Amino acid sequence: MFSKIVFGALFCVSAFLFAQKSKTANTILMGGNPVHTYSQLPAVNKPAPKFTLAGVDMKDQDLDSYKGKFLILNIFPSVDTGVCSASVRHFNEDAASLPNTVVLCISKDLPFAQKRFCGAEGIKNVVMLSDFRSDFGKIYGVELTDSPMKGLLSRAVVVIDPTGKIVYEEQVSDISHEPNYEATMKAVKL
Repeated sequence: MFSKIVFGALFCVSAFLFAQKSKTANTILMGGNPVHTYSQLPAVNKPAPKFTLAGVDMKDQDLDSYKGKFLILNIFPSVDTGVCSASVRHFNEDAASLPNTVVLCISKDLPFAQKRFCGAEGIKNVVMLSDFRSDFGKIYGVELTDSPMKGLLSRAVVVIDPTGKIVYEEQVSDISHEPNYEATMKAVKL
């Protein structure tokens, strides 16, 4: 009888660990080569997970700071790369014409680098936020767990509606590609 209980317990633990591994396994590409993120993006139609990030002024900003607005989370590895800076420029242009919408550009870049980039590029319509001292990358499942970019964020977009529910998400399949801007804009114009 004792062996059946032990076997049953081991089976349950194994099943749980397999489910956790399956839940967290996420393979994307970086220039065609497989890399992995911490887990999957939060699911559509679920409440957006809370986060706190550092603004360019080094002050904390959290999800509740933007209640009642559509939020576009433009998540990327570093503003010092061509594709990342292109996404910030593109969302900066789009944000100017979107009512009741805030675009948050989120990376592990230090706030000083984000501020310098925005000044040099004339970026004024998006909010730059840094994950350098928080666990956003793990909460949203976008932190890279291997490759030379381990610890940085993958390229993804999450759209949150004014009630705080996720209405769109895209884990870009290859970090070297830009996100689907058209699908993102459609999610905001629901």
